[in-house]
Amino acid sequence: MSSTSGAVINGLGSSFLCAGKRVQALWGASNGARVVTPATGKRKLVVVAAAPAKKSWLPGVRGGGNLVDPEWLDGSLPGDYGFDPLGLGKDPVFLRWYREAELIHGRWAMTAVVGIFIGQAWSGIPWFEAGADPGAIAPFSFGSLLGTQLLLMGWVESKRWVDFFNPQSQSVDWATPWSKTAENFANSTGQQGYPGGKFFDPLGLAGTIKNGEYIPDYDKLERLQVAEIKHARIAMLAMLIFYLEAGQGKTPLGALGL
Repeated sequence: MSSTSGAVINGLGSSFLCAGKRVQALWGASNGARVVTPATGKRKLVVVAAAPAKKSWLPGVRGGGNLVDPEWLDGSLPGDYGFDPLGLGKDPVFLRWYREAELIHGRWAMTAVVGIFIGQAWSGIPWFEAGADPGAIAPFSFGSLLGTQLLLMGWVESKRWVDFFNPQSQSVDWATPWSKTAENFANSTGQQGYPGGKFFDPLGLAGTIKNGEYIPDYDKLERLQVAEIKHARIAMLAMLIFYLEAGQGKTPLGALGL
């Protein structure tokens, strides 16, 4: 009987059913983490630190129901502080898609913010007038540029769309015609939106390469995920401000007096 109980506890605490070390820690803490070893019959008491409290976007407020602490957000997503006043994440499928969209828009926004500052500082031309300036470098016509962008971006986005619903389906040779090394485009971390690997993490910020194989460091990855989503949200807000400034004929550098 004791060995059966130990097997059940170990089974429920496995990474397969509990999806990782963090949930295993929660399971161990909530159940006292008492393990019975079948070989000796001796009992071991493992003390596990309590899991950190769920973070809130209004940390000083108690109560407030789902406005302050939505029950459908459990804090497992990087940067999840329980902010969902419209209830967009009630459906787990939509929540997963909204996180994917937030990541993509945030990464584009971060790139755009840097490009706007550098572009104006280099040329002195406001970012919203750069394409119409006579001195702008434009080797292609607007129609050619638009058509090429729609074609290339449409192809890349369609691949991302298919991979979202069918993970790892695009890391094959025929889907990467410019490279016959499909493993470079495989998801090395197993997490949607964070492929890692030698191609997407060439500097090894969230992993290391040993014997030609990329090995993710999940502690580093978790910290970088939180940092990225915070910067992405700030960049998206910055782009909104840039648009409002552009409507008044102002630029970010001009607003800063530069």
